[in-house]
Amino acid sequence: MERYMVIKEVGDGSFGNVWRAVNKESGEVVAIKKMKKKYYSWEECLNLREVQSLRKMKHPNIIKLKEVIRENDVLYFIFEYMECNLYQLMKDRDKPFAESEIRNWCFQVFQALAYMHQQGYFHRDLKPENLLVSNNVIKVADFGLAREIYSQPPFTEYVSTRWYRAPEVLLRSPLYGPAIDSWAMGAIMAELFSLRPLFPGMSEVDEIHKICRVIGTPDEKSWDYGLRLADAIKYQFPKYPGIRLSLLIPWASESAINLISSLCSWDPRRRPTAVKALQHPFFQPCYYIPPSLCLQATGIIKKPPAGIFLFF
Repeated sequence: MERYMVIKEVGDGSFGNVWRAVNKESGEVVAIKKMKKKYYSWEECLNLREVQSLRKMKHPNIIKLKEVIRENDVLYFIFEYMECNLYQLMKDRDKPFAESEIRNWCFQVFQALAYMHQQGYFHRDLKPENLLVSNNVIKVADFGLAREIYSQPPFTEYVSTRWYRAPEVLLRSPLYGPAIDSWAMGAIMAELFSLRPLFPGMSEVDEIHKICRVIGTPDEKSWDYGLRLADAIKYQFPKYPGIRLSLLIPWASESAINLISSLCSWDPRRRPTAVKALQHPFFQPCYYIPPSLCLQATGIIKKPPAGIFLFF
């Protein structure tokens, strides 16, 4: 650790503190996360979920873990440095973000999620504080709660900050998967448009209450499994018809409203996967089609020139 000079503390969480620091040898600015718990062997460190998941994942929209250091039984994670997180950007604003900016950020996050889910992990703790931004590049961070898709349930019930927690988790389902990341992204997207949380519950019960007020009370048709979950814990959903999202965020486009609504579906099976979300019309402006291929579509060019490919 003597290779690094600490500049200032930038975060304090339940598991560790985060500092901005400089590598004395290279001059590179980094973020150092010091874990509060003591670690008495390397084996114990390497078994940490955050280490295991980040060692497997290399993606431009996932925070890069540069090295892990253990000194005097204290564990340090050295990450690439990002200027701020989405929460910090939102709390200091007095006017909404441009939709193009929201589209760009969410497109990047969904690319990271699509890759992560493909690698066999889902995040479980997506929230604005865990989405780091520098120069219009956004990266998913904090994989302390990341879970392998193919690991055996039941999973830990308490995951993610309450306002972004999927209803199946709130209702203590032992079975959940990547769809909880889709729900969180729906709530985050809506918050980026309105600059206030979509479901700001004061408790877990109030959280479900807030969800019902916005998207309406679930029934057998919309989420039969959820009714069984509620019955198992003797919970009765409050009766609400729901509110049109276009009334809550009237400046959002129709395609944005449609995507948020589908991501915040009661039934996890009805939420689009990250790959499906990337194919939604809301993200169509993010895809560049070379002019030569546009001409081909009109019949002016009969076949695409060699070496041109489209990736979706």
